Amino acid sequence: MQANLQWLDDPEVFRVNQLPAHSDHHYYHDTAEFKTGSRFIKSLNGAWRFNFAKTPAERPVDFYQPDFDATDFDTIQVPGHIELAGYGQIQYINTLYPWEGKIYRRPPYTLNQDQLTPGLFSDAADNTVGSYLKTFDLDDAFKGQRIIIQFQGVEEALYVWLNGHFIGYAEDSFTPSEFDLTPYIQDQGNVLAVRVYKRSTAAFIEDQDMFRFSGIFRDVNILAEPASHITDLDIRPVPNANLKSGELNITTKVTGEPATLALTVKDHDGRVLTSQTQTGSGSVTFDTMLFDQLHLWSPQTPYLYQLTIEVYDADRQLLEVIPYQFGFRTVELRDDKVIYVNNKRLVINGVNRHEWNAHTGRVISMDDMRADIQTMLANNINADRTCHYPDQLPWYQLCDEAGIYLMAENNLESHGSWQKMGAIEPSYNVPGDNPHWLAAVIDRARSNYEWFKNHPSIIFWSLGNESYAGEDIAAMQAFYKEHDDSRLVHYEGVVHTPELKDRISDVESRMYEKPQNIVAYLEDNPTKPFLDCEYMHDMGNSLGGMQSYNDLIDKYPMYQGGFIWDFIDQALFVHDPITDQDVLRYGGDFDERHSDYEFSGDGLMFADRTPKPAMQEVKYYYGLHK
Repeated sequence: MQANLQWLDDPEVFRVNQLPAHSDHHYYHDTAEFKTGSRFIKSLNGAWRFNFAKTPAERPVDFYQPDFDATDFDTIQVPGHIELAGYGQIQYINTLYPWEGKIYRRPPYTLNQDQLTPGLFSDAADNTVGSYLKTFDLDDAFKGQRIIIQFQGVEEALYVWLNGHFIGYAEDSFTPSEFDLTPYIQDQGNVLAVRVYKRSTAAFIEDQDMFRFSGIFRDVNILAEPASHITDLDIRPVPNANLKSGELNITTKVTGEPATLALTVKDHDGRVLTSQTQTGSGSVTFDTMLFDQLHLWSPQTPYLYQLTIEVYDADRQLLEVIPYQFGFRTVELRDDKVIYVNNKRLVINGVNRHEWNAHTGRVISMDDMRADIQTMLANNINADRTCHYPDQLPWYQLCDEAGIYLMAENNLESHGSWQKMGAIEPSYNVPGDNPHWLAAVIDRARSNYEWFKNHPSIIFWSLGNESYAGEDIAAMQAFYKEHDDSRLVHYEGVVHTPELKDRISDVESRMYEKPQNIVAYLEDNPTKPFLDCEYMHDMGNSLGGMQSYNDLIDKYPMYQGGFIWDFIDQALFVHDPITDQDVLRYGGDFDERHSDYEFSGDGLMFADRTPKPAMQEVKYYYGLHK
């Protein structure tokens, strides 16, 4: 198979040769590697050779050939944004598409249900291209194994070659993309070529309120898989009605040779609670395990059990060890139309959190994530809505450990397709009811679910943000309901299509609704509990009147709190030659037009993670309902 540039123009092509999404577990050769690092993972982060082209027509066409002369290529750091390395245009936009007012575009299959638009992005004057090259050798532990490459985040359309052979294509910027390199891998001198296009049809459904970047902005790893390997781990801990006992069901997917799987579960203090052995390949399910004297996971006591699975071959040689922490908790929407977690009414003291670093944009570190967790805990914030895409893999584990509730959002926002200069005008809304966009958004729901399904911190799946509503989003909800009965589903945009409310979202979710209108809803025989998925909007001297919302919690059990917009300013440090100081710059400060200007600065913290005075209000009022 050869790469096809026209895939950029077709919403029905969003993955080619991409491996299926799976659980986010780590694997090691033995338990000693838990501390030293797994021999089965090799980072390709660091310096890559790089070429920047302003248009697809100007790209170096055959750069992926092993004998290509790349002496005139630059060097770029991975992970990183192309724009922050000095190429292309930095641009901040809220609702509109980046090309509005410059290039006229309608999403494919919306003007004519049977037609694409040739060259929509593949022959576009505004579609910048990054061509990356990396050479690497295989470590001894990798030789003779199946070799996978994992890109944890690439914005926005990704083509991959190895040693001159086309490997695959992927969209969905914020979930990992994995490909099998095994047929073309060499022990030495491998040439990995990656082409990243800033825009494809995915741009219509990745229209989040944020700076628009491109490039390989999360980690890149190659992974070695032993002869028998657990590719997926599905952990189902279910408390009984008394919340004092429960059962655990675990299913794995084993590739390669049949193997013996030895499972052990320990409590927080390291005492063995249960153990079991199963043998097989393909889908391997353990017998149901019963637990008494349960410790429940909650924000107050984020108790985690330790699962370990050892994988042995037919000769009883240890091949790999998989550790995973999990928790027991219940999430229920009862007949009284109130959400309960562990038999206690849920109160969300939440924030919306973009991933952000003032120096590196959406390239964030473990230190950034840990700092955000500590800020949340210090200010009585108990919940995070991952606005509006899946976050880096470690974030979900950190929230498990800290007791932070998660509303896990899909990478879906198509704001510019239905709201134009403030007017609601959904004539070419996508995904809408359009069958040509259905598979792409279901795939995004599937990826979000598969990667993060084992985390107790996730109590809501969110179908995305500000994408209006229609049959395609209803199908996303049906996907989650079919695969997961342990969580609820959230979506705000169905407020525009009330005829779909019985099929989309378990909660009545609105943005920036006035307290008196919330009261009117709650006193009019409501069918669903109420949640503010965005409220307060902390821009400038804001966050006054928080008590008006806080009072609703005491008066109306069906009012279950909300998520402040938002957690941290999106602003970038730029060196000012006049003052010789590093200063923060916001939307519009990069000579970009159009821009939504200071709307990038509405966090509870400045972009350097200094809390604003408004954080004191949050700490006080959120502390009243801990």
